[in-house]
Amino acid sequence: MRYELSKLPLQDLLTPLCAATSALARVDERISRSSVGPGWLARTHFSEACASLWVDGELVQLEDLVLYDAGMSVRAPTHELTIAHDVLRTRRRIFSNPPEWAMSTEGLRCLRGRGGETDQSDNAAAMTHEHSSEEGDEDDPLAVHLAAIDALLARSEVLLAEARTSEPQLRRDRDPLVYEADWDEDERLAEWRSVVMETEGLPPLLRAALLLDAWNVLQVFQHAPWLGRQLTAALLRQIGATSAHLATINLGLKQIARERRASRDRDTRLKAFLDAITMAAEFGSKEHDRLLLAKQQMQHRAAGRRQSSKLPQLIELVLSTPMVSAGMIAEALCVTPQGALKIAAELSLRELTGRGRFRAWGVI
Repeated sequence: MRYELSKLPLQDLLTPLCAATSALARVDERISRSSVGPGWLARTHFSEACASLWVDGELVQLEDLVLYDAGMSVRAPTHELTIAHDVLRTRRRIFSNPPEWAMSTEGLRCLRGRGGETDQSDNAAAMTHEHSSEEGDEDDPLAVHLAAIDALLARSEVLLAEARTSEPQLRRDRDPLVYEADWDEDERLAEWRSVVMETEGLPPLLRAALLLDAWNVLQVFQHAPWLGRQLTAALLRQIGATSAHLATINLGLKQIARERRASRDRDTRLKAFLDAITMAAEFGSKEHDRLLLAKQQMQHRAAGRRQSSKLPQLIELVLSTPMVSAGMIAEALCVTPQGALKIAAELSLRELTGRGRFRAWGVI
């Protein structure tokens, strides 16, 4: 299967392309210069992960994802929640690495969950060879025999490591109950990467729209359709369209009607993507203004406190996550649960649950 790049409706795409480009540039510039930029970025990772599942037809509560990420969930995670957490970790990993890492061969291997398997075996074998060579150079006969035994044990450890990692992975990839036998993900990924090369020179957002549409048409991965949207956001960061944040593509697509997102007409899908970028940028600007106002109000309440006060740390914690619980406050600020309740009351945070126990607070 080959993705067709000819006959692009440039005249029809020009207006939404310009609007999306300017909106994305404005929000990125505001985030790069804002005091709440890191908190805004951390919160959008959570919102984007939940929106990604929503676009794929699943529902994950934001509160459940926050508690699960903090390791304080009391219930067994659902399948959808684990996928949302994978999206969350993927976004964090992409942003923590250099801009070109995600689209590189090694980056794609790591994001697919296949990085480091063969490298670990090769490194272990190399260490075994070096160890046996160093020990074999000695003149002591006993040392030579001990070196041979050590080399044998090292080779056995390598074989056991391969049996624990590589072979189960291969069996899992070939399981017909989970994966289709004729679905060649490597071939489809190679075809998608060829589209990446062919679209060089196009405007950044037009290129991103084509790459995401190609990902959906080619259906690169059977069980990770969400990865294409994160790679598209990584590409926008790589080519300089964004520098201070990863584009929140899913938050924008969530506001687009499904009939437009999944239309049979490619021109309609491309326009829907550009409109989604514009809506996501506008939503991000409003969210930034809301967080900035909330920070000013909380700093006003914390004014005049002692230097040892925990309120400034609590302000940063509240701004960096959609919600906090007493356990999260106690762990982050190194206080008791009762102390966490008292600090939250002093800051006048909004209580989200309406309960008297197991409460949570946040900025609304």
